[in-house]
Amino acid sequence: MARFADAFLRRREASVLLVALGLMVYFRAVSDVFLTKDNLINIAQATAPTAIVAVGIVLLLVSGEIDLSVGIVAAFAPFLLHFAIDFYNVPALLAFVIALAIAAFIGLINGLIVTKLHVASFVVTLGTFFAVQGLLLITSHAYPVPIPESMKGRFQTWIGAGPWASIIWALIIVAIFHVVLTRTRWGLHTISVGGNPVGATEAGIRASRIKIGNFMITSALGGLVGIMEAARINTIDPNIGGGTTLTFYAISAAVIGGTALAGGSGTVAGAFLGALVLAELQNGFNLIGYSANTIYLILGLAILASMIANQYLSRLRRAGRT
Repeated sequence: MARFADAFLRRREASVLLVALGLMVYFRAVSDVFLTKDNLINIAQATAPTAIVAVGIVLLLVSGEIDLSVGIVAAFAPFLLHFAIDFYNVPALLAFVIALAIAAFIGLINGLIVTKLHVASFVVTLGTFFAVQGLLLITSHAYPVPIPESMKGRFQTWIGAGPWASIIWALIIVAIFHVVLTRTRWGLHTISVGGNPVGATEAGIRASRIKIGNFMITSALGGLVGIMEAARINTIDPNIGGGTTLTFYAISAAVIGGTALAGGSGTVAGAFLGALVLAELQNGFNLIGYSANTIYLILGLAILASMIANQYLSRLRRAGRT
């Protein structure tokens, strides 16, 4: 039993899993509604978008980069779907693929500027954020539109309108990229590039290709989240993702889950648990009547506490005491 506990505590996800379970117990104790089926659906639908985007953010943070534009890509992708279907009569599934491809192309541009022109990713993606926001507002006239008729029905339910559809997508994506990061050459190279860029390059790893690929994955996941949310709310809204809100929540989830901002280490499963913690906090405090302003204060303090705890646990792990 002691050996099992020791192995569990050595995992980066351990502390955030305990926090998630603790919050579940606390909010169930103060509100009978918290663990009802309808509220669990609410929590799942709040967790999924953040968790999916956080997967891409983890890959970028581990490789030493960041993307501030993914939230606005999430808002832009459903409009790309709308334009393809309603203006050019493209079938829904093909339009879906095209929208994700354009989202990935935005990531490609980010990656090329970062790696070939050696501009900091923070600056590049901040510029991309405003550029894509401008395109979004110009092309959409800043007004929401109904989802295309050809999306309605089975496709809409499958992509996000079903009660559990979004969390199923999230779990599948988290599982895939957990394996990618921990069991594949791409994941090993991502960790190497972020942890020791010079050593990775001297070892023959093509750092530029790794970083560009991770930028593309992140933007494509952002586009997927935007389309999922549009299907869920039955409207294509330029405010999907809340501008920077989705991005910052995803970064917070990644950091709470144990991903280092300095690069070189991170966990996709931890990011999912971080997203769950954020969703539980927001949902739970809404149920017990805390105002939105108080919720943001508590979320901020929770993020700071998690970062401090992760740093402390990392030092203990390096010292071999956990």
